[in-house]
Amino acid sequence: MSSGKGGELIPSSSELDLDRPNIEDYLPSGSSIHEPLGKLRLCDLLDISPTLTEAAGAIVDDSFTRCFKSNPPEPWNWNVYLFPLWCCGVVIRYLILFPVRVIVLTVGWIIFLSCFIPVHLLLKGHDKLQKNMERALVELICSFFVASWTGVINYHGPRPSMRPKQVFVANHTSMIDFIILEQMSSFAVIMQKHPGWVGLLQSTILESVGCIWFNRTEAKDRETVTKKLREHSQGVDNNPLLIFPEGTCVNNQYSVMFKKGAFELGCTICPIAIKYNKIFVDAFWNSRKQSFTMHLLQLMTSWAVVCDVWYLEPQNLRPDETPIEFAERVRDIISIRAGLKKVPWDGYLKYSRPSPKHRERKQQSFAESVLWRLQEK
Repeated sequence: MSSGKGGELIPSSSELDLDRPNIEDYLPSGSSIHEPLGKLRLCDLLDISPTLTEAAGAIVDDSFTRCFKSNPPEPWNWNVYLFPLWCCGVVIRYLILFPVRVIVLTVGWIIFLSCFIPVHLLLKGHDKLQKNMERALVELICSFFVASWTGVINYHGPRPSMRPKQVFVANHTSMIDFIILEQMSSFAVIMQKHPGWVGLLQSTILESVGCIWFNRTEAKDRETVTKKLREHSQGVDNNPLLIFPEGTCVNNQYSVMFKKGAFELGCTICPIAIKYNKIFVDAFWNSRKQSFTMHLLQLMTSWAVVCDVWYLEPQNLRPDETPIEFAERVRDIISIRAGLKKVPWDGYLKYSRPSPKHRERKQQSFAESVLWRLQEK
């Protein structure tokens, strides 16, 4: 025993060692902690429990997180020859193209609002004329948005037509998916309710074309939306429904599970495949890290948004097929056409934590496997 500052007694290291338990007392007879390290293999560790195997697999190949990661472009400008050209590109994009695009979008909004407000207020008694004019104006403002990104959009396949009992479904990368599709044909989209100026547009302008909003955290909203979907799909004069069945934005490299709601309506499903070319800008919107305003600024300061849109062959539920199987078949069609990798994940896991019951089941499974190993020894 030695004395420290203030006269306090501090036990020596030899005395502390006497109080420590001897680990070898707990090992089976004939075993030692001083065995050669070469005998310890990774497979021995992973064999302790399937839980450890799952954890190691998640570290090696986390296919869920990869679905929601934006891949930054590889740097190409850090050498003597290309750096001056990169600087010229920054000047052109931020000091020439960006101001011109802001002017284009501002002019678009002035034209749109000067026409939309009178139409919305003065033609209330003429429903059909009002609907047609509002559809045309929403398509117009979407065209101005695409022009503000210098959008180069290639549409493949026949243009969508207005028919009852018809639902369009597409893979989802960003909110601009709706803008790109809306400029070609007026859709009534099913979308998460957003705050700010986007929410204001949703509750005023976009409701005029029959769009339906929901809050994914509210269970009651799901029932209400399902009822509205059925009613809307039966209407003859309603705009075609546009649904993003993944339920969240994915980075345009993967395809997560489709929700079955759109495939239970008894309607013809018209798949749409959207593929962005990342040569100028990554169009993926990570809503957890970036506001939609900043996302638009990123697009408006890029060289261009290049995109291909395929309107694919309509599909119907087969006699021996469940809605879940139908959804997977349509996902296959879209994924193949857009070159996306299918992963067996629910996109809503991005917004939720594992439930306590799920954690308890995992803990119990781990404890049982460890006890079984100890008894085996």
